[in-house]
Amino acid sequence: MCGIFAYLNYNVNRDRRYILELLFNGLRRLEYRGYDSAGISIDSSSLSAAALRSCHSPLVFRQEGNIESLVKSVYEEVSATDLNLDESFSVHAGIAHTRWATHGEPAPRNSHPQSSGAENDFLVVHNGVITNYKVLQQSLLRHGFTFESETDTEVIPKLAKFVFDKAIEGGDQTVTFSEVVLEVMRHLEGAYALIFKSRHYPNELIACKRGSPLLLGVKEYAEEQNNGTTYNDMKFISKNGHPKELFLSSDPHALVEHTKKVLVIEDSEVVDIKDGGVTILKFEHGKRKDGKSVSRPASVQRALSILEMEVEQISKGKYEHYMQKEIHEQPESLTTTMRGRLIRDGSSKRKSVLLGGLKDHLKTIRRSRRIVFIGCGTSYNAALAARPILEELCGIPVMMEIASDLLDRQAPVYRDDTILFVSQSGETADTLNALEYALENGALCVGITNTVGSSIARNTHCGVHINAGSEIGVASTKAYTSQIVVMAMVALAIGADSISTKQRREGIIDSLLNLPGKIREVLKLDEEMKDLARSLISEQSLLMFGRGYNYATALEGALKVKEVALMHSEGILAGEMKHGPLALVDENLPIVVIATRDQCFSKQQSVIQQLKARKGRLIVMCTEGDAEAVCGGSCPVIEVPHIVDCLQPVVNIVPLQLLAYHLTVLRGYNVDQPRNLAKSVTTE
Repeated sequence: MCGIFAYLNYNVNRDRRYILELLFNGLRRLEYRGYDSAGISIDSSSLSAAALRSCHSPLVFRQEGNIESLVKSVYEEVSATDLNLDESFSVHAGIAHTRWATHGEPAPRNSHPQSSGAENDFLVVHNGVITNYKVLQQSLLRHGFTFESETDTEVIPKLAKFVFDKAIEGGDQTVTFSEVVLEVMRHLEGAYALIFKSRHYPNELIACKRGSPLLLGVKEYAEEQNNGTTYNDMKFISKNGHPKELFLSSDPHALVEHTKKVLVIEDSEVVDIKDGGVTILKFEHGKRKDGKSVSRPASVQRALSILEMEVEQISKGKYEHYMQKEIHEQPESLTTTMRGRLIRDGSSKRKSVLLGGLKDHLKTIRRSRRIVFIGCGTSYNAALAARPILEELCGIPVMMEIASDLLDRQAPVYRDDTILFVSQSGETADTLNALEYALENGALCVGITNTVGSSIARNTHCGVHINAGSEIGVASTKAYTSQIVVMAMVALAIGADSISTKQRREGIIDSLLNLPGKIREVLKLDEEMKDLARSLISEQSLLMFGRGYNYATALEGALKVKEVALMHSEGILAGEMKHGPLALVDENLPIVVIATRDQCFSKQQSVIQQLKARKGRLIVMCTEGDAEAVCGGSCPVIEVPHIVDCLQPVVNIVPLQLLAYHLTVLRGYNVDQPRNLAKSVTTE
């Protein structure tokens, strides 16, 4: 849920002002991961490593509020202390953190970096949750440590100091930073990505992870005879002493403007950045056979990969907010999602779907006892929207599971199940835990994610990337529609061996090709949705009724409104209306009814009549040309283009996304950073 970032320059002269701004900008790129407090740590002096080790503690700045609050407080403190912003560093290691609170309220004492004590011997920034921190805290209290924060993170730097001090007391004057961190990791339980900084190991950073995402970015310069530098293209991280800039980040958004050469750090890897080189160690649980409390496993070599991302993708462009931009990008994102996957053979007029990540497993999937969708939030809703077409084309029972609930129940998972794990980030903690559970039970695991190289993408047997592009707004929009389209294509691929559904499948493929144009049409309702939002601005609650394919639309539309507009909103299955929700209906409560043309249309017409009979305040979404037939001009109507039933939820959700966006802006809330939420949920 938090964002961590670090920058180390080696033999590249950078002044303190540049370093500060680079760290601040890294946090700005990660702010959607958490924004209730933030902090950074930099060196206090450009003295030699020996001098830094002996007398100079790192500087730590922490502040409640967003990144700009931190920036303001840092420059105020710099001005008050006469810290020289023009002081140059040929080597410097800085760390930074933006927080989404899990333990302790947003406050400077609970912000990161967390420290081992007054001297800042060890500093840590952390994304994740340490589940056994109470036990560690009690042990450290018995050894004389005191705690200032309410966080789970504070035990980590204090444990590092305890390990370091014990090693020194035992006569091991050569204990390395990585050995200290490896010993700390032996005691930690939970999910984490950590970056360590220490005054005992100047100009060195250690990063490690288990469960939470972390990437290393590398930018190397080749020395020239005229003492200038040029960018050096390389596949592996060299230790040749060339000038380098190295970056650590929770995700690629903070790296792409600096370098596209990255290494995705794997679970249980410890990355030691020192003297311009990078050493990767593999953590192994347990003590060494010789009984030593600290150890150094063998290093491993990993190749760098290339980020398929441009800086323009993470900027707002002409839009005021990321959510607005991402809603309007959907014609292009859906085109990208389908590119190269819809096949039309010109000679035979045969239409099919090609999903390279699934083709070797289709026979196994067709023999499955059942297909199970597992997701959380918006990803769950997208899977729910796709379930009917999967059942129809594949003839296999399809089950829906919320990841956390599956684990709570320890629900049975069978070896002949196919389980689809749906996650925008590919790092959702509950979904990852469910994936581990399914793998242990022998099921075929399929990943559907937007993030290449994510934990779900790496750990499933096969999968499909949705290719929706970067999504920075906390409320998911374009990823949701791309997820539905991908799962519809999965259904087409699995059901491709059936002759009886050939005509149906080809009709869906034709509609997929027309879908981006339909989304462009529905985006023209932007001003109409803004006017509707004005009429709802003072309301406290909103209901949405859907049925069939559009039950998911009601759930997702309501989720968008509650996420960003901070208005109570509930998506309800229209067939359940008479089993309780009807008691809420009066002339004041606004109710959205989704009644576009599909097999449930006549039933939704009946729902509208029942609500009107009880003087319900209706807003009806219908197919273009149906306004008069649906409500006779007695209520506001949202008319949307018609498309094949299984893709209608993709079209129908767009006006509700626009409604949620405008409602939020008109109510004066931050649409990209809704209260208490973060983009990537990496904690349980």
